[in-house]
Amino acid sequence: MNIALIGYGKMGRIIEQIARVQGHTVSAIIDPFAQDAPAGVQLYKSIAEANFDSTDAAIEFSVPATACANITALAQKKIPTVTGTTGWHDKMDEVRKAVEAANSAMLWSSNFSIGVNLFYRIAWKAAELFNNFNDYDVGGFEVHHNKKLDSPSGTAKTLAEGVLSKIERKKKIVWETLDRKPAPEELHFPSLRVGAVPGTHTLFFDSQADTIEITHTARSREGFASGAVLAAQWLTAKDRRGIFTIDDMLKEYV
Repeated sequence: MNIALIGYGKMGRIIEQIARVQGHTVSAIIDPFAQDAPAGVQLYKSIAEANFDSTDAAIEFSVPATACANITALAQKKIPTVTGTTGWHDKMDEVRKAVEAANSAMLWSSNFSIGVNLFYRIAWKAAELFNNFNDYDVGGFEVHHNKKLDSPSGTAKTLAEGVLSKIERKKKIVWETLDRKPAPEELHFPSLRVGAVPGTHTLFFDSQADTIEITHTARSREGFASGAVLAAQWLTAKDRRGIFTIDDMLKEYV
């Protein structure tokens, strides 16, 4: 598979390494700020000037401010795109229209780690089990590195929104730090940004008698990169059109 990388920051560089190890080729890199590229790989400043003639799929890890424009431009060029950028999902309707109008394909996720996506399912099943036991309160928190641009993380949003859908006594997620006690119907899920932490998400079910704690801790970004490459393989394995999520892919595995 020939892959174009949109964004060549830390994630882009790890994806490039993972793709090569798995036998794929990086055919182009598009990043207006990158100063270097691997030998034999063409570096472009924009999608408009890039040559996608040999590209099977694009993997987009950029920044929230440019993600929508990137996905739209790739759709217009009929390039199946996997995007892991977060912080832009409020514009999903706009992106959906662009991808469908171009009859192209896009797969998105707030987190491409297979471990995280299985963690979601474990956490949501736990929430379903605790729904009928009102003695247990539920809440959580997430920690990321201090260079992360969005807060809460897309992973935290997906996790907490899934829990909210399972716990009937919780009606609202509160993301910010509280200077008061939370209301009984509030699910408190604050964020911490510190150091170089790749990502930690913890969910608590707590009662007077005991605490059940479920945590996913990323050791590195390699899990995210491997999942993104797997998603690109899945997206291009068949003639797929439209908008997909990692859930669509995982249906073939779990």
